[in-house]
Amino acid sequence: MPEKLIIYTDGGARGNPGPAAAGGAIYARSGKLIEKFSKYLGERTNNEAEYEAIILALEKAARQRAAQVRFYMDSELVARQLSGIYRVRERRLAELLLKVRNLETNFQKVSFTHVPREKNRVADRLVNECLDERVSRLRGK
Repeated sequence: MPEKLIIYTDGGARGNPGPAAAGGAIYARSGKLIEKFSKYLGERTNNEAEYEAIILALEKAARQRAAQVRFYMDSELVARQLSGIYRVRERRLAELLLKVRNLETNFQKVSFTHVPREKNRVADRLVNECLDERVSRLRGK
């Protein structure tokens, strides 16, 4: 059972809204990769997909029984909303924020940090691979 997890998440939509996916990578504090994940979400906005990636990651982190979770994401808006710096005005995002807050109760500490896109390449790649796979499957390739 890891004491602290480091999680990189990303969400993306092709079109806004459009076909969307969430993805991320969960690491132990030592830097060892614990799990990579991605999920096709259907029609979502970019910001909804970002929140859904965090929700998926929190569910997975709870199964790891970590005490602390530190998130890194390339969405400055979502990082600041989750940190309480910005208010959430959209109803759908407020619903997703409530899910995040409920899941946070499984941990002693959860933090959210904005990073440049180039520091979030693994999560970004997982999202794009998931979307590419879905699009090619829909086209019958």
